[in-house]
Amino acid sequence: MKKLELIFIPTPIIGHLTSALQLAHLLVTRHPFLSITIFIIKIPFPTRSADQIQSLCSSYANHRLRFFTLPEQPIPGNTNKTTILKPLVESQKQNVADAVANLIAAPDSPTLAGFVVDMFCIPMLDVAKQFSVPTFVFYTSSASFLALLFHLQELYDYEFNHDMDQLLNSVTEFALPGFKNPIPRKVISTIFYDKETIEWAHNLTRKFREASGFLVNTFSELESGAINWFANQNLPPVYAVGPILNVKEKNPQIERDEILKWLDEQPPSSVVLLCFGSMGIFNESQTKEIADALERSGVRFIWSIRQVPPESVLPEGFVDRTSGMGKVMGWAPQMEILEHPATGGFVSHCGWNSVLESLWNGVAVATWPMYAEQQLNAFHMAVELGVGVEVSLDYSMVGAAEGELRADKIEAGIRKLMEGSEEMKKGVMVKSEESKKATMEDGSSFNDLNRFIDHVFHKINTC
Repeated sequence: MKKLELIFIPTPIIGHLTSALQLAHLLVTRHPFLSITIFIIKIPFPTRSADQIQSLCSSYANHRLRFFTLPEQPIPGNTNKTTILKPLVESQKQNVADAVANLIAAPDSPTLAGFVVDMFCIPMLDVAKQFSVPTFVFYTSSASFLALLFHLQELYDYEFNHDMDQLLNSVTEFALPGFKNPIPRKVISTIFYDKETIEWAHNLTRKFREASGFLVNTFSELESGAINWFANQNLPPVYAVGPILNVKEKNPQIERDEILKWLDEQPPSSVVLLCFGSMGIFNESQTKEIADALERSGVRFIWSIRQVPPESVLPEGFVDRTSGMGKVMGWAPQMEILEHPATGGFVSHCGWNSVLESLWNGVAVATWPMYAEQQLNAFHMAVELGVGVEVSLDYSMVGAAEGELRADKIEAGIRKLMEGSEEMKKGVMVKSEESKKATMEDGSSFNDLNRFIDHVFHKINTC
C-alpha cells in the first residue's frame, strides 16, 4: 500500500493538543502505511503548560509520529488575548509551507496526503492548497456546538444583516439543529457578546466551509441529532471519531498514589469530584461559597483548586474541619478518579474533554460552565441527555446572569447529584457502554475513522 504522510497542526492549548496527539497516535497505530508530522506552535509568552506540552510530545514520539517545533513569531502587542490565535496562526503560514516543502523533498519521503488542523488553525488551509492536498478540521468540541456555529453564522449573514445584538435579542430561546429542546438564549456562548470575538468566530466558521471534512471528538450515539443534521446539509462531511481520551497523562506520582489510596478506603459511589479545568480559577469569595457548600453537604469530596498552594485561598480552618471527609489538591488525576468505584459524581465546568471522560466512566455531572462552549455542553448533559443536574447552566467567568453562585445553590446541586435518580444513573451507564462500543472494532467511531482514511485515499487518487 502507498505510504502516506499527514501534517497535523494542533492549537498549542493543552486540552486541544492532548486530543490531537491521541488521534495521531490512534491513526498510526491502526494504519502502518501512515506517518504523521505534528507541527508545534509556540505561544510567544510564558505559560504554565509549556513544560507539560514538551513532556506530552516526548511521550508520543516514534519513527512514524514526529514533531517539528515552528520558530517563534512575534505577535502585535495590542492583540486581544481572546483572539490571539488568529495572528499567531497567520504568522506561521510561511514557516509551515517551508517545513512541508523540505519534508516532501527528502529522499524516499511518503506521499503528502493532507493536513489535519485544529479548529483554530483553519487558516492553514491556505497552505495545504499550495500543495494541492485536502484539509480536514479536527474539531475538539461537540458536533452540536459546530452545528450551532453554522446555524448562527447563517442567521448573522443572511437574516440579521450582521447585527448580532438583534439576533440574540430577537427571541428568548433558539431551535438548535439536532436538539430536541430549544436552547435558552442564556446558554449561547459568551463569545457571541463581544463584537471583535463575534467576527473572529464567524470568520472561522466561514473558513470551515472550505475544508474537506471534520473529524469530531464525539460518537454518533451521543450526538445522533447533530450528526444526522450535518448529513443533510451542503457542508463538508462529519466523521465522529471519539471519544478520544487522554490515556498518557503525565502526573505527579506521589499525589496520584496518595489520592488513589484514599479513594480505596471510601465506600462505593460516595465521593464527589470538583474539578474545573486548567482555566477554572475562582476568586476568594466564590471559593468560600464552594467550601461552605461542601461542609454543609457532609459529602465526601476531592476538590482540585488551581491556585498555588490550594490551601491559600480556602477559609481558615476548612482543611482541618474536613480532613476526615475530603481532599484538597492542586492537580488531580481526573480520569483515574472518575474511573474509581468510590467516585459517585463530578462537579464540572463541562469542558468537552471532561464531558467525554465522565460519560466514559459512567459518572453523572453537576454542571458549572464557565466559558467558550461550556454552557451548551452543560445544557446538553443536564437537559438533552438527562445525565446530569444543574448547579448552573449560564455561569460565566466574564459575567454571569446571576452573578456569584451561593453556597445553598451549590449544596443543592451536590446533594441532587449524589442522591441521583435511577433514571439518571441508568442513562449515564447507557452512554458509558455506548462510548466504549463506539471505539471497538466495527463500532461507530471505529468505522468513521476508516471512512476518513478512505476519503484521504480517494482525494490522493483523484488529484
